[in-house]
Amino acid sequence: MLSEEQLIEGCCSNQRSSQKQLYERFSGKMLVVGMRYSKSRFEAEDILQEAFVKVFENIQTFRRECPLEQWIKRIVVNTALKQNRSKLYLFPAVDVDTLDEGLPDAELTLSGLQLQELLRVIQQLPTRCQVIFNLYAIEGYTHREIADTLGIQEGTSKSQYARARSLLQTMLKQNPDAVYESIRSR
Repeated sequence: MLSEEQLIEGCCSNQRSSQKQLYERFSGKMLVVGMRYSKSRFEAEDILQEAFVKVFENIQTFRRECPLEQWIKRIVVNTALKQNRSKLYLFPAVDVDTLDEGLPDAELTLSGLQLQELLRVIQQLPTRCQVIFNLYAIEGYTHREIADTLGIQEGTSKSQYARARSLLQTMLKQNPDAVYESIRSR
């Protein structure tokens, strides 16, 4: 098995064996990232393939300022956002001042849910809510970064995140059998 540095050098030289090893090393984790931004495994696989094409086309620009996995993950997230961008206009902007500050802040009830099941529940969210939930709660973006990335107002990011949390709480608390049935039927 080649070291990460050897893989990078091999990919910079267009060595297919290095590209294959790099793909095999990171594709599993990156598929999970893609699934967080898609509605199906098929869409996630499409995101993954497009992202790895970009990785191989741009590997020579990797500056080693962050871990390679983090650089690849950023490409996967950006690829997913680009694919979803056309869907994001479907939800109107909401002024954050109109939000109910009393929204429950309790953690989502996730006992018994495995990662794959949680991904499927998140995939049921409307596209904008799904993307913003993933960027904020999972990727660790700030609402300002989300707003800049998606070209929306910071308040819209906050309101869509609150909406996503509320929808997830509702799905998990009020109708857990339907959530589990939806998960099993896929």
